[in-house]
Amino acid sequence: MEKKKGFISAHPQKLMSVQTTHSPNFLGLHQNMGLWKDSNYGKGVIIGVMDSGVMPDHPSFSDEGMPPPPARWKGKCQFNHTTCNNKIIGARYFNAEDQSPLDDTGHGTHTAGTAAGRFVQGANLFGSANGTAAGIAPLAHLAIYKVLKDNSVGAADFLAGMDAAIEDGVDVLSISVGYDDKTQIENLYQDFFAVGAFSAMQKGILVSFSAGNSGPLPSSVGHGAPWVLTVGASTLDRKLSAKAVLGNNQKVDGESVYDFPRKLFPLVYAPNCRASDIRGKIVVCELSGLPQIQTGGGATGIIFINDETYGNTIPVLAIGLPSTHFGYAAGLKIKAYINSTATPTATISTRGTVISDERAPVVASFSSRGPSIPTPGILKPDILGPGVNILAASHTSIEWKIDSGTSMACPHLSGVAALLKSEHPDWSPAAIKSAIMTTADDVNLAGNPIEDERFLPADLFATGSGHVNPSRAIDPGLVYDIQPQDYLPYLCGLNYTDHQVEMFLRRRVNCRVESKIAEAELNYPSFSIIFSGKSTSQVYTRTVTNVGDPDSSYKVKISPPHGVGVRVKPTTLNFSETKQKLQYKVTFSRLTSAPHTNFVQGFLKWTSPTRSVRSPCNSMALIGPICSTSNRPILCWA
Repeated sequence: MEKKKGFISAHPQKLMSVQTTHSPNFLGLHQNMGLWKDSNYGKGVIIGVMDSGVMPDHPSFSDEGMPPPPARWKGKCQFNHTTCNNKIIGARYFNAEDQSPLDDTGHGTHTAGTAAGRFVQGANLFGSANGTAAGIAPLAHLAIYKVLKDNSVGAADFLAGMDAAIEDGVDVLSISVGYDDKTQIENLYQDFFAVGAFSAMQKGILVSFSAGNSGPLPSSVGHGAPWVLTVGASTLDRKLSAKAVLGNNQKVDGESVYDFPRKLFPLVYAPNCRASDIRGKIVVCELSGLPQIQTGGGATGIIFINDETYGNTIPVLAIGLPSTHFGYAAGLKIKAYINSTATPTATISTRGTVISDERAPVVASFSSRGPSIPTPGILKPDILGPGVNILAASHTSIEWKIDSGTSMACPHLSGVAALLKSEHPDWSPAAIKSAIMTTADDVNLAGNPIEDERFLPADLFATGSGHVNPSRAIDPGLVYDIQPQDYLPYLCGLNYTDHQVEMFLRRRVNCRVESKIAEAELNYPSFSIIFSGKSTSQVYTRTVTNVGDPDSSYKVKISPPHGVGVRVKPTTLNFSETKQKLQYKVTFSRLTSAPHTNFVQGFLKWTSPTRSVRSPCNSMALIGPICSTSNRPILCWA
């Protein structure tokens, strides 16, 4: 193949894996008012969903009242048993073993419904989370690209689907897929997700990726390219409340979608959910990640308890056997009770759906964390979205499914991007990203800093810019825009070879004559500064574009990372017209009083009387080990 004319590159095949009745309201989206009304619910925008296919007969995908596809649409419909409609305007498959875009796992149906499902009343799972289901952009069109088979995908299938989506004319791509835990990507040119997404970005398509489900492990975040939106997962303020009533009358709070018989059952502790004598008993299992459980053996029910790493994140399960899930602290109480008696017993008391958790949003323990290994100079993830206990469409006879993961958070942001694209059709993918990031919330419903799974203040490697606030993102005031050509000096600045850079641009490149910039010099809405060796000061330029009032003035407010001096010039930005661009310079200086730590954080904010444009700033010092790659050092974390 290398000898063929037009050859660019080839890589060995790598395997990848997958990673709402209330979430629109939680995000401030309400019918006939605000952002939904202003953006006409995403009308006219096409969201491409690259996943496991779709079940088109689900009521979430009704086209009643939907307009026909835009004239630019060029897609195909490859269903055998049905046709596409004005909601699902295209459906294609890209796996040689498949002959249909029908969903075989439910993952794609759930993510498509979350991004753009229609309003459907009476949605619930066994009576829990009852309400009207809706995607984030209910009037957006959906284009389905089945690239997953049994929840895995190869590079060839994915890139074929990406090329098709670009050619078909989608506006937003929602991709809840990433590398498995065993695959380490050290450079962007090794990442075919990044290579494919670059082509989409060049065509004006915003690409939204799930950050991965390998948290809270540091440097576990995937999709570090600056031209994509990388989405972490957080909780809603809704709890599917249940209590375990132990044999000593102690009550422990958890969550469940099941009704248990109101009687005491024997408890048996089986950390890995395997025990020889479980018939008629409630099995207590310990979890250290998103569970994949096989049931059987005649157990009456299962109590899942988190280990310390998984903390207080509670993803409920519907596994065909009554189950209840408890956080780490609650699990300690249950285990202590089991150890205190020879005949432990318990029953479960369900309390129904409760919407009152002022701690929300909390970063989910499974949500992958930064810093990004291939791009430590770009803060990742970019943003948080709802990803715990999300009710959306199912591909089975049970119409609704509750699921958790950054796979669920990603389509929320894809839907938000569609709403912004509907309201601002001339905005670039970078402008939409900037609007989402600089208007994000950094506090929870109680007004306190967003917490992680331990209920401790979360750091920027968990939250990115914060939690998405769609109603503010529609009118951000200023945006940090990046044009496709601006990524060339960024890629050359990574010390990639000409051939490696050409993989992205798909044309000849000579980095020896091109300008080069450091990662942190890219016009990104956040700052990730690395002090290495004896470097004590770094200066970066940013350009902001006025997308608010023509005559407006912004003053800078700085909360510097501890031990880092931050100076901004000028300190005031005065605009006289819309689309006007102004520059400012930021100097980051490592102070002699800097703490002996490898990470500190703060923020830089531009404020006017009506708007606030916030950029998180983190500073890393290469104190720990440095891994050497073929052409540049990268930060390694224990």
